[in-house]
Amino acid sequence: MVQLRCESPWERFLIPAFIFFFQKLYPFPWVNRPGHPMAAAAGGCILIRPEMLEKIGGIDCLRDALIDDCALGAAVKGQGGKLWLGLSQRTISLRPYPSLETIWTMVARTAYTQLYYSPLLLAGTLVGMALVYLMAPLAVVVGAVRADGPLLGAGLATWGLMVVAYGPTLGLYGQSAWAGLGLPAIASLYSLMTLDSARRHWQGKGGQWKGRSYGQ
Repeated sequence: MVQLRCESPWERFLIPAFIFFFQKLYPFPWVNRPGHPMAAAAGGCILIRPEMLEKIGGIDCLRDALIDDCALGAAVKGQGGKLWLGLSQRTISLRPYPSLETIWTMVARTAYTQLYYSPLLLAGTLVGMALVYLMAPLAVVVGAVRADGPLLGAGLATWGLMVVAYGPTLGLYGQSAWAGLGLPAIASLYSLMTLDSARRHWQGKGGQWKGRSYGQ
């Protein structure tokens, strides 16, 4: 996983969370464990042995794959190959995402594909994101308004744990751990991007990238 560009305000706000959520979707220790069904790869930098590429049928095996990097990882593991996926600060992506629109398009292009185009998984994901990331700040607000100490304390503790969990990713991108306080707002935006990804698919506009449409 190359280090993504993180220079514009929107990149600094949203890109570290992209890495954070990617690791939730594809836990690296599971990907790297031989025999575990989890497979993934990160397209910014992939090295593959020529004999393994030949064994999986070459690049043609990715012809119909919208998320081609993870499809490549699955093909390798499906043939008994080993994977290693990890974070890097030595290999750096130059691709800019200077605005909310560019990041939104990047996420919406494949988010619904990662949910296997399943409305049930979409609903579960949106509910799960709300429960994990939005309930804590809601509890803080309600607890403060009602002077409910236990509710306020639980909300603050949960929000604090979010900051702790997100801290290493922020550190990787040279940001203060205090930026983790914005994770509920960031999660809300990513949830909306995922919902928009489903909307685009339902309207026959899914998988659009650089003026082309894929995966329809």
